[in-house]
Formats: sequence, C-alpha cells, structure tokens
Amino acid sequence: MYAVIETGGKQYRVEVGTQLEVELLDVEPGATITLDRVLLVADGDQASIGRPVVTDAQVSAEVVSQTRGPKTISFKYRPKARSRVKKGHRQELTVLRISDIVLAGKSAAADHKKAADEAKTERMRLEEAAATQAAKDAELAAKLASAAAPAKAAAPKKSAPTAKAPTAKAPTAKAPTAKAATAKTATTKAGAAPKAEAAPAKKPSTAKAAPAADAKAAPTAKKSTRATKKDE
Repeated sequence: MYAVIETGGKQYRVEVGTQLEVELLDVEPGATITLDRVLLVADGDQASIGRPVVTDAQVSAEVVSQTRGPKTISFKYRPKARSRVKKGHRQELTVLRISDIVLAGKSAAADHKKAADEAKTERMRLEEAAATQAAKDAELAAKLASAAAPAKAAAPKKSAPTAKAPTAKAPTAKAPTAKAATAKTATTKAGAAPKAEAAPAKKPSTAKAAPAADAKAAPTAKKSTRATKKDE
C-alpha cells in the first residue's frame, strides 16, 4: 500500500518506512504527526482518488530531525549601473519517517508487520532445519571416524625405504689396440707416397736451363774459330 500526500505545497509518494524531507513544520523531533491531505491511496489493484482529498484516509509520520538544505546562490547584476548583489540561502527542512497509512480502518503498518513476522518465522524454520541437519552430519562423521580408527591400528607398518648412496666409478685407461697401430702405420705410408711422386716435377726447370747454357757457350766457339783464321 502507498499514498500520495501534500505538504508545504509539494506532493510526495510514500510507503511505510519511507523517509523524506519536507518544508519546515512546527514540531519537535521524536513527535508523531498526522498528515490529513491525502490525495491518493492505492492497495494492490484498488485505488482511492480524492476530490481533492480522500476523506477516510490518513498518514502518520514520525519526526526524525530538523535540518537545512544545500546552499543556493542568488546573484543579481544590472549592466551599466554598477549593481551587483550576491546572496546565499539554505532552506529549513523537517525529516519525516512514515509509520502508518490508514484507509477505511485498514492499516498498512499492521499488514507490513504480519508479512515481516511470517518471513521471520520462515527464516527461523529454515535455520532450525539447517541446525538439525548439521547435527546429524556431525554424528555420522564421528561414527565413521571411530570405525576407521581400529582398521588403521591393525594395519602393519611399512618400513621406510633406505636411500643408497651413489658410488663413483674411477675411469679406466684403455690400452691402444693392434688395429689402431696398423691404422697409424697405414696413414704414415700413405703420407710418404706423395712426396716421392713430387720429385719429377722439378725436371722441366733443368731442361729449360740447358739451352741457355748452350747459347752462352756458342759465342766462345765462334771467337776461337776467328782466332785460328788470324793465326793462319
């Protein structure tokens, strides 16, 4: 159930438990007041609309505190007149909490309390069921633990395996085999063969040098023939 009320020249939609700020009312904090200007009351599918107010409806509220709203700045400026006026304002407000809405003898607060009690009892019932289930689970766990204890005591204990220290093996020197010796001799023989074959490569140089020696000796022979002719 909800209602639409009017106070301070403004309209507000309220329900049970709604807290709102209205224009300043001459009441003390903690007091309970009744708002008579109820414009509309709706309960489910039914609604009562006032002309202008609902006659058999009223809204009760509790005064929470007296407060002030946020500051608003009023600034007036007149051009070419050197007129500037700045003012601040904070509106005085009253904080209300709606406690009940009554329409034709039916109270919204009573319905709200009944629904809260039903929800509370349902929650308590669920909590009790959860507590009993937890107790049963704990009892079953205790039985299983007691049954498993003799089985563990009767089981033979296995000795833990001992770790063996690794032994280091000394490297053994291997003697050269006969095959390796024969391979070495074969390689030495194969290496000596090219040296013997490289010797004939120097013969062309000696053959080329021979004509040069003959050419140098030829002028000496001619000189000797000329000397013999002069002697004659």
